[in-house]
Amino acid sequence: MKNLSLSIAALAMVLLSTMSLFAQDTIPSKPPADKPKEEKKKMIQMKGKDIAVVETSMGQFEIELYASDAPKTVENFLGLTKKKYFDGMRVHRVSKGFVIQTGDDKSKDPALAEQWGTGGSSLWGKDFADELDPKTPSSKEGYKKGVVAMANRGPNTNSSQFFVCLKDVGLPHNYTIFGKVVKGMDVVEKIGQVEIIPGQMGPTDGRPKQDVMVKNIRVKK
Repeated sequence: MKNLSLSIAALAMVLLSTMSLFAQDTIPSKPPADKPKEEKKKMIQMKGKDIAVVETSMGQFEIELYASDAPKTVENFLGLTKKKYFDGMRVHRVSKGFVIQTGDDKSKDPALAEQWGTGGSSLWGKDFADELDPKTPSSKEGYKKGVVAMANRGPNTNSSQFFVCLKDVGLPHNYTIFGKVVKGMDVVEKIGQVEIIPGQMGPTDGRPKQDVMVKNIRVKK
């Protein structure tokens, strides 16, 4: 099953260290080649605390972006945001007591509902590598409530889908953490409580019965 999604069985996460939580039988993409020196310099200069303001049909929440811990992932997110890539998407997945997930461009089209969770594209039009340095503060904190991380199909398959943790979850360190909700967690929790149409991941995991729209995402300092 090729579906960018996490396992709902949070209690069994320790057993999944050798498995992808987003897809099975997927050959990981080759990590992208090193960026030219000029582009690397540009990435290094992305300092400070950028705040992404996510406006949804159920309210607004804000994400502090971790540019120091995950510079390429934040560059990807900021670039897609600038292009208004996320505007008009849906929160295509709610896993009760676990995560909410968005970032799939296919979710803009109701006719593709059965394919939601399988789409998405990076700023560069191809998958990019994980940023999983265990020495970074975010990695040491782990997947706590409000943490924002990339969904994937296996190692080095990041594109545009991301999830927000609804509580502290014991995930293996396989998903690049690039931010955390610093305001509006009540909105995230409210989204996490909507009624769902269960999917293949079980009765507590599926897409919302009523659309939860990502109206727009903007960035402020």
